[in-house]
Amino acid sequence: MYKIGGLHMQYYLVCKRKLWLYSRQISFEKEHDRVIEGTILHESSYARKDKELSIGDAVIDVIDGEFVQETKLSSKMQSVDEWQLLYYLYLLKQRGIEKRGKIAYTKEKKIIEVELTDEKEQEVKNKIAQIYKIIEADFAPKLKKLPYCKNCAYYDFCYALEGE
Repeated sequence: MYKIGGLHMQYYLVCKRKLWLYSRQISFEKEHDRVIEGTILHESSYARKDKELSIGDAVIDVIDGEFVQETKLSSKMQSVDEWQLLYYLYLLKQRGIEKRGKIAYTKEKKIIEVELTDEKEQEVKNKIAQIYKIIEADFAPKLKKLPYCKNCAYYDFCYALEGE
């Protein structure tokens, strides 16, 4: 069975087409400015903390005491960030480790807490099932124009035929 990571959950919530493309190793993100900025933030935030943990294809930034912590640039997609963290909390719970979560937004100097309730755990399971449906499909989902498409690394790929 295909292993899913935090980006799969993120892409599922942001763009199903991006999720499908990413699951096929079709990636344009390594040279994308926002991804590079996030990578630099990640590396500088944890330079002195060797606390990163891999669970399958999921990589958790930091486990510190009772919290799993993720660091993000901004809270523009706070709901997506919360579901990614809830996915990590779910993965840990499946392994007998119960934690709470924190998301640190560096640009806003803001921290929010996230907790995996029974209701949210069921929603995580439902989202995982939907992710598998999408990545196992033979064809990518149809293009859906979203407000943040122009900032996406996949923009040129998705919109290449739009002018025709």
